[in-house]
Amino acid sequence: MNNAINLIGRLLLAALFLPAGLSKLSGFEGTVGYISSVGLPLPTVAAAVALAVEIVGSVALIAGFQTRIAAAVLAVFTLVASVFFHAFWAAAPEQAFVQQLLFFKNIGVIGGLLVLVSSGAAGLSLDAKKEAQ
Repeated sequence: MNNAINLIGRLLLAALFLPAGLSKLSGFEGTVGYISSVGLPLPTVAAAVALAVEIVGSVALIAGFQTRIAAAVLAVFTLVASVFFHAFWAAAPEQAFVQQLLFFKNIGVIGGLLVLVSSGAAGLSLDAKKEAQ
């Protein structure tokens, strides 16, 4: 049962990141513009890194491949993105509540990712197959 729950958890976490990464791929220029709007340097590079982290990290979670590393990278990425893109403390009053909700939702996602960093992918994964050999 724990193996199945771990897999479901990985799939649900990937469901957050994979569509976001694919949308950055199909709307790359818009992503670059959005990153520019918050003043981050090298927005084209940042957009490429973001889509790679989201897509590759999601696929790794789904497959259970290098799960601890993928979850750690996604956790750091999510923390950095939260600070820059959901800075409720610096938002206009009419936007602060929504930004605060998004920020703390991401904090919860980071918590789930850190559990994967700690526990790994369990039995239904490529990591488990590799360990069994």
